[in-house]
Amino acid sequence: MPKERRNRIREMLSEKPFVSLKELEECFPDVTSMTLRRDIDFLEKKGDLIKVRGGARSMKFLTTSMEDDFGKRLHESTEEKSRIAETAAALIQSNRSVFVDSGTTALALASAIPDERITFTTTGPHVALELAKKQKTIVNLVGGMINRDNLSVSGMQAVKFIGDINIDVAFIVPSAVSSESGFSCGNYSECELKKVVLGKARRKILLMDSSKFGKSLPYTFGFPEDIDVLITDRELPDEFRRVLEQNGVEVCIAK
Repeated sequence: MPKERRNRIREMLSEKPFVSLKELEECFPDVTSMTLRRDIDFLEKKGDLIKVRGGARSMKFLTTSMEDDFGKRLHESTEEKSRIAETAAALIQSNRSVFVDSGTTALALASAIPDERITFTTTGPHVALELAKKQKTIVNLVGGMINRDNLSVSGMQAVKFIGDINIDVAFIVPSAVSSESGFSCGNYSECELKKVVLGKARRKILLMDSSKFGKSLPYTFGFPEDIDVLITDRELPDEFRRVLEQNGVEVCIAK
């Protein structure tokens, strides 16, 4: 029965991070590969897994907390995030379509944004609520699955939503930045969504407090050549700054 088979697939993905199509074929020898692919599609729509080449990845393992708790980060580097937010807010023009990422730095930006006629799209429920306090803004909250670690929305539904809109300016917030790994985060679904945003936006602005530099998380969503502006709170290491400049990235130090 399809229900029993899908429940078994859920069980398999609760025990390990990846199950290949070949494993499923061995587990269900009387079921065709096409049927198993349809099962994967069905479970992905339910938010139980992520379909990848050759099989499926477990949401349980993908959303394991690899980033600091949101509530804890909310009270860290508040002065630095405020300076970054003020600098970023000054770059926003009226009558534009603006994407604002999730996270505590993005929340600071939402607070600093002036009340003007701007259409915002965000993956952060907290960010959306902060933006909604203003009278003139239009606020779109992307639908999808909530990552409890950083209160962001991601998943296939969110990716489709972003793929259907135009973005003049995108403010992206990485969870970690390093010369080797680029801009990274700890959640696969969120990583895939950020890639889509970078591909859609005409101007890409990265917001990074200096505590994130020199760190790497499993999923890289971009490199210096993918952004136009980087706003941070202090001078960057010379080598990394040179790489940014070589790729035409404007570096702004928030004062």
